[in-house]
Amino acid sequence: MTRNHPFWLGGVAASMAASCTHPLDLIKVRMQTLEHGSRRPSTISVLRASIAESGFRSLYAGLTASLMRQMSYSLVRLGSYEEMKARLSKDGPPSTLRLILAASLAGGLGGIAGNPADILLVRMTSDSIRPPEKRYGYRNAVTGLISIIKEEGIQGLARGLGPNTVRAVLMNASQVASYDFFKTTLLHHPLPLVDYQLRDNLLLHVVASTLAGTFATTVCSPADVVRSRVMAASCNRSVAQILVQSLREEGPRFLFKGWTPAFIRLGPNTVLLFVFFEQLKKGWVTMTS
Repeated sequence: MTRNHPFWLGGVAASMAASCTHPLDLIKVRMQTLEHGSRRPSTISVLRASIAESGFRSLYAGLTASLMRQMSYSLVRLGSYEEMKARLSKDGPPSTLRLILAASLAGGLGGIAGNPADILLVRMTSDSIRPPEKRYGYRNAVTGLISIIKEEGIQGLARGLGPNTVRAVLMNASQVASYDFFKTTLLHHPLPLVDYQLRDNLLLHVVASTLAGTFATTVCSPADVVRSRVMAASCNRSVAQILVQSLREEGPRFLFKGWTPAFIRLGPNTVLLFVFFEQLKKGWVTMTS
């Protein structure tokens, strides 16, 4: 089995999905980066505050960073995984364990490639909830990238690289590999209760991606929260310091802070990602055949 679509197609699909779900990503990051002592916000309260800030346009703050992230992080993680899966499939369908390992490796590569854009995304989406004197004020992703290099040096682009890479490994293994697992399982077994056999069509892609999004949200939440807090920090606190302080002041529950908006964001994003990706792959095959 060979990969019959270009390496970058996954990045395009992810960018299309992110353009639709960016406001949900913004709300998730703002909930995760609120410091201890702030009144515990609800998803609705954060949404209302964001809209009150400067209208619905504020919900798309940091969109340029989100698109930069998808064309680095998602492009590499999806493209690498598809290439590895194609190579593993030469002698027959690969096992679930091999797919998980391939997805984990691809996720790690994507996390490294997308780390600078991830820093920009976290900072730009959480900027308005910071004290005015501590705001970054990046106009767009390009000027933000230049500012980080000027003010923090090249090493500033590696801030939070550890937790971000861990989170990327968990995300790819739990989202991409589980999507393939759910898709294959549903193709070979009828749905329980209704005894309905799915075929390889839009309905199958939606059901499998919804299950994958739910699973990925739960697995990735702890690393996602820690990553957001490290990247949002303006001082050079280590991951261990942030983790210890958060556990001491908020307890283990902080690791799942923002789970609801994370699921509300990741669920639709996962569905759109794989629906767009599947359609783009089919369209590419049709166009080139």
